[in-house]
Amino acid sequence: MKTKASIDWTLLYATAALALFGLIMVYSTSSLLAEERFGSHLYFFKRQLMWLALSAVLVAIVIRVDLKWLSAYSPMIVFGAIVALALVFIMPARNGSQRWLFFGPLTIQPSEFARLAVVYYLAFSLSFANHDLRDYRRLLVPYLPIIGTILVLILLEPDLGTALTMGLTALALFFMAGARLFHLIAGLAPLATAGAFLVFVIGYKADRIKTYLAALSDPLSGSYQVKQAILTLGAGGIGGVGLGDGRQKHFFLPYPHTDFVFAAIGEEVGFIGLTLALALFLLILYRGLKIASYQPDRFGYLLASGITLGLFFNIAINIGVVTSLLPTTGLPLPLLSYGGSSLLVTLLSIGALLNLSRRRDGWTA
Repeated sequence: MKTKASIDWTLLYATAALALFGLIMVYSTSSLLAEERFGSHLYFFKRQLMWLALSAVLVAIVIRVDLKWLSAYSPMIVFGAIVALALVFIMPARNGSQRWLFFGPLTIQPSEFARLAVVYYLAFSLSFANHDLRDYRRLLVPYLPIIGTILVLILLEPDLGTALTMGLTALALFFMAGARLFHLIAGLAPLATAGAFLVFVIGYKADRIKTYLAALSDPLSGSYQVKQAILTLGAGGIGGVGLGDGRQKHFFLPYPHTDFVFAAIGEEVGFIGLTLALALFLLILYRGLKIASYQPDRFGYLLASGITLGLFFNIAINIGVVTSLLPTTGLPLPLLSYGGSSLLVTLLSIGALLNLSRRRDGWTA
């Protein structure tokens, strides 16, 4: 008789360590802003703690559900994600973007949930043996209309970082499911043309792209955000200036608790602290790929791989922006940035990996 395999405790401990460190850094980097805007230095900390507690409860549930059985409802989940993405356009704009649904004091960012929904749907759909993706027509129907609609809605918010992360993850899943590399590259050509048209003709994110290109030859031509991020990273040195003692968060570095938290961490705990954080990220990614490698079926393999690669692209793009390797785009750093939707979806993704980690030695629940 088969017995239940234990969850991947290494993955759980690494995730918990980063989430708790992220909670500490959210307080350290946001307390001044919270005091000025909301009259309480604990405002962002308490909200992040609330989301962390809620996420922990949901992770405990996700670990125990039958993901393969639930995957039959993934098309409905994706449809719900599309509806939610469309609803953001009737909501008030915030910082020039329409990315959130407002429910009183609660805000939800549907694009975060859409990323996980797409991975779940593709893992379910591509797991069927009769889906021969070597025929390019299998890519066009039904995937192009569904994923294309989601990407367009996210780009219109605008949220280039999330769209890029989702698109790269989907392409990776198609490749692992058997799609020809030539077809995927050929499909990227019109997308690249459309992207160039949006940026240089219509003007979508044009200023950020042009500023980035100018900074490649003259770093002083970079945007204010990028220059402050580099200064913040450099100020930390090897050991950092001390936890809570960072100066750039004194309204010099924009968004020190969200998109640019990696730079703020570098200032306070230095190269050593950043190395430890990156080591934990690499450990999480390694365990995710390890879990994918021993899945007993195609569904588990694609789901674990998609979740892990999605996290990798997210982490890589955020750090690339902070270190001026990529143009500026608003994308939180998983587990470390402030943001309820990002934290919840990241932990739900890890919960799914923990669930899949039990599917060894013949156990498939």
